[in-house]
Order: sequence, then structure tokens, then C-alpha cells
Amino acid sequence: MKRESKKTAEVAIEKEDYYLDEQGRLVFTEYYLLKRGYCCQNGCRHCPYGFKK
Repeated sequence: MKRESKKTAEVAIEKEDYYLDEQGRLVFTEYYLLKRGYCCQNGCRHCPYGFKK
């Protein structure tokens, strides 16, 4: 019998959590980054935490 994980996978929703830019790159929205809850310090385009590279 397979045991189920207590964590559930979260599915990203297009246009709410991310979009594709003109070059076809995936860009996370400010909403998604806030929902994630921390700054990854990669200089995200819509970083709500104020991190600048």
C-alpha cells in the first residue's frame, strides 16, 4: 500500500502566478512571490521584498 504524503503539490496558475514574457521566459508575479513567502535573492522581475541585483 502506497503511503500518501502530508504535503500537497501546489499548482501554479497562469496569469495569476506567472506569465511568459516576449522571449518565452517564465516570469513569476508579485502575487506568487508573496504567496511563496520568502526572497530567493535571484533578482526576480517583480520581487516584493526589495531585492535588487
